[in-house]
Amino acid sequence: MTGMRWSRVLWRAGRAFVETRTGSRRRSPVPPARARPAFGDREGVGRGSLAAPRLVLAWTLPLLAALGGVKAARADTDVLRIGIITDMSGQYSEGNGEGSVAAAQIAVEDFGPTVLGKRIEIISADHQNKPDIASTIVRNWIDTKGVDVVAEGVNSAVALAVQAVTRERNKIFLISGAGSSDLTGKSCSPTSVQWTYDTYASSNSTAKALVARGAKSWYFLTADYAFGHALERDAARAVEAAGGRIVGKVRHPFSNPDFSSFLLQAQSSPAQVIALANAGSDFANAIKQAHEFGLTQSDKIMAALQVTLTDSASLGLEVVQGALFTDSFYWDRTPETRAYAERFFARRKAMPTAYQAGVTSALTHYLKAVQAAGTTESAAVMAKMRDMPVNDFFAQSGKVRVDGRMVHDMYLMRFKKPSQSKGKWDLYELVATVPGDEAFRPLNEGGCPYVRN
Repeated sequence: MTGMRWSRVLWRAGRAFVETRTGSRRRSPVPPARARPAFGDREGVGRGSLAAPRLVLAWTLPLLAALGGVKAARADTDVLRIGIITDMSGQYSEGNGEGSVAAAQIAVEDFGPTVLGKRIEIISADHQNKPDIASTIVRNWIDTKGVDVVAEGVNSAVALAVQAVTRERNKIFLISGAGSSDLTGKSCSPTSVQWTYDTYASSNSTAKALVARGAKSWYFLTADYAFGHALERDAARAVEAAGGRIVGKVRHPFSNPDFSSFLLQAQSSPAQVIALANAGSDFANAIKQAHEFGLTQSDKIMAALQVTLTDSASLGLEVVQGALFTDSFYWDRTPETRAYAERFFARRKAMPTAYQAGVTSALTHYLKAVQAAGTTESAAVMAKMRDMPVNDFFAQSGKVRVDGRMVHDMYLMRFKKPSQSKGKWDLYELVATVPGDEAFRPLNEGGCPYVRN
């Protein structure tokens, strides 16, 4: 390979190759992490690059460095590069995935194609819901692609791994898809913002509302990974603080297709509430099978602690009608949310989820902060992000705290009855607006070391 001027990565017949200029191929068994074309640049590579790869494979980067691609990426100082790390192929892909890339494109369209004389580009990759893959991709983005800001990060285990990398590399991470409140608690970072929601806010209002209605005994059906653990923990605290009690719990594997044994355990418990501390296809499978078992028509209450619009639409109101839950965004809430949703729908033929809307809002705020700071240096930009209020279609009078939590109103919602719905995406009705300072965990209770210090 010595002396060859360029290389590109190909994916053919389920195998990865590095193709050289001469056409010789070298086979590798390692699967690729996909990177999407950049906004405004079909191949996703900035000017001055020697190669134009459509797929980024973390394991090929040492080879690319030897071939000169790394030097070109580092020299690309006339570009501000945004990296969207998301789930493109797994259980969170419908509510995040390609829709989050579209949401980032809307943010750039709204702001403009340049900032501080730098052309704005977007690249993206599928983390496959694996923290090690995600952290490798992001580390290589920063070190070899010159990525300035990383965004989205669905899956809390993934987000915690990515946050460790961006903290180490002093890069900003705008978290929209991941919910663990540990991201702004014990694992907080001075260069991260958790924008859209967290497990404390999602569970707190729902738990309080149900306990206030007399549903005081709870049983948790929990996804066995970082997000599920945090959601169960935060909901249990809210239940007990409101005067309720936890009578049992069971944990299920991530991306689990069969919930029958778990639901039977919950059904046989004395609990009034069966709380689903999961999300994505796990939530959809659990609630659908609960409906098939008759649990949703029984005297037990099914509590949805984390709901995604796309999952709700695929389930149908016959399955979820009447359930209470808390969310940070709904497309049909205000004229501004509807205007945003129309633009998003034109791209994706689906209404935006809270996570996708959060990507647009967070990146727009970031770009404004870069402009105001006059630099892309992380500390200066973060200071401006904290100084500037968030006033857009997503939030009014939002504020970024020192622990990285963007505080904004949350919304207690109820699924409509089928007879109330006017169409596929007409699913929620607003029960109450929860002020941000009540919805989110108090600053002094999270355990963020940057708050203590």
